[in-house]
Amino acid sequence: MRRLNAPKGWSQLLFAAPTEPWAALRAAAAAGPAGTTATLIAAGLRGRGGGGFLTGAKWQATAAEPAGQRYAVANGYESDPAVFANRLLMEENPQAVVEGLAVAALTVGAREAFIAVRAEYTEAIKRLEGVIAAAEREGILGATLLGTGRELFVAVRPLQGSSMIGEETVLMKALAGKRGQPEQTPPYPSEVGYLGKPTAVNNVATLAAVPWILNNGAEAFAQIGDTAEPGTVLVQISGSVAHPGVLEVPTGTPLNEIIAAAGGTASGASIKALLVGGPTGGFVPANLFGGTPYSGAGLKAVGAHIGSGALLALDSSVAIPELATMLTRWCADEACGKTIPCRIGTRRLAEIGQRFVDGLAGPADAERLQRLAADVTDSALCAHEALAPSPLLTGVRYFASEFGPAVAASSATSTSGRS
Repeated sequence: MRRLNAPKGWSQLLFAAPTEPWAALRAAAAAGPAGTTATLIAAGLRGRGGGGFLTGAKWQATAAEPAGQRYAVANGYESDPAVFANRLLMEENPQAVVEGLAVAALTVGAREAFIAVRAEYTEAIKRLEGVIAAAEREGILGATLLGTGRELFVAVRPLQGSSMIGEETVLMKALAGKRGQPEQTPPYPSEVGYLGKPTAVNNVATLAAVPWILNNGAEAFAQIGDTAEPGTVLVQISGSVAHPGVLEVPTGTPLNEIIAAAGGTASGASIKALLVGGPTGGFVPANLFGGTPYSGAGLKAVGAHIGSGALLALDSSVAIPELATMLTRWCADEACGKTIPCRIGTRRLAEIGQRFVDGLAGPADAERLQRLAADVTDSALCAHEALAPSPLLTGVRYFASEFGPAVAASSATSTSGRS
């Protein structure tokens, strides 16, 4: 998987190594926690890990906790299969990731910070550790943070386990060597995080944007992409496109422009849908590509989400019921089993999907699918559970005819009732 060249006019900042390394960290030290968080809030930087929470507000909440040990964590653990966008970022611009994390730690008052990555990301680990070691030799990190007498120790923490480690409350447990199951929120990690202490947790792509903002100003960042959630995001596009790879995309870019940036459709292919958001994502039909912006709000409106940043282009040979059922089964297999609706409900959803695939679905299965999906989503403890029904729900919503006459009739009735 390689990084693709962006079209002319697209802002590119996540892969832009700082022209003056550590200038942003020095700026944060001069501005202080209040000044740094105010800049990030003015910029409108939101989390790139799926939650979309304001980064500056998250740091404020962590710093506001009673004095004591605090931590900062960079989440580079990509949990979805065959997704490598964050790995590519850590390999190509480790300076921005480490510096962004150092700014976070300085701002929230942490003495220790960790970069959590998959253990098999050996090249990313080597490059991140190289940046940290060089900074310690220069007195920028380590026992003498910028020569101030403060300490800031940054370490890379390789992890192995299920896809659930990507969820931030599970990540806190994995870092502490505990069983990977999510916790009810609130309290959030900003209150009770790593080892029970206040912890600022941010995706590596979020942190990589921080040095650019502090070096170029909040206003410059706020003018990039969608005004409600500005900046750029990493998108990994694959499937029936001419040039699969990773793109840095301004938020709010229509889906059809992202496909065009990947060289358009593959030779002889005709894209009928995009799976947006990975295994828990949603299917978006071709007729909505031009009117669907790649943003949290834009994708939610059509039943998808940013998730891991994965876009899978599907041609006419792909059977939506079969793929949706396979993804639901994957979600069931990856579930930690903590809650009954997730442990059992996702498996029942996969069984219903399989009946549609096999042509054995009964008249009540369409309604049963909707009711069970609502139960799983409404009782969700974490995003994995809440989003697991998305492939089947959007498959039925947009490709009802592929699921058989019962679903098509139910969909037609529902559509008629809304008109």
